[in-house]
Amino acid sequence: MTNVTVDIIIDAPCEAVWDVVFDWTRQGEWILGTKVSVASGDGASQGSVIEAWSGVGKVGFLDTFVISVWDRARICEVVHTGNVVVGTGTFEFFELPNNRTRFVWAEDLELPLGKLGQLGWPIAKPFFSFGVKKSLEKLARLVES
Repeated sequence: MTNVTVDIIIDAPCEAVWDVVFDWTRQGEWILGTKVSVASGDGASQGSVIEAWSGVGKVGFLDTFVISVWDRARICEVVHTGNVVVGTGTFEFFELPNNRTRFVWAEDLELPLGKLGQLGWPIAKPFFSFGVKKSLEKLARLVES
């Protein structure tokens, strides 16, 4: 299991950030190379199933996950159930002074490809973290505009 945690301060209240983050079909506007849709449920409650296609064109993978915790404008936890991405994701929102939000995106993941994945992760992790950070910066611009 490996952890990646990235956070950002956004000049908007928690509710506003939450509303953009969990407008699932719009996540492709700020998450690099990803298209997201609700597969079952309402997408806004425990048990809803979400599908995210990550890649370019037909080259990529499907990440399926189930919402396990949904506490509006505070925390959402998901359990990744796909063939490539397995583990948990946590999205936390912390209210800051002056209507600002600290948004934290954390992933605890089982690395794919066994030993090869473990050997390659030290090389891949900085790129993965960079991509998440760039996505969060894009999210901040979207929310703040």
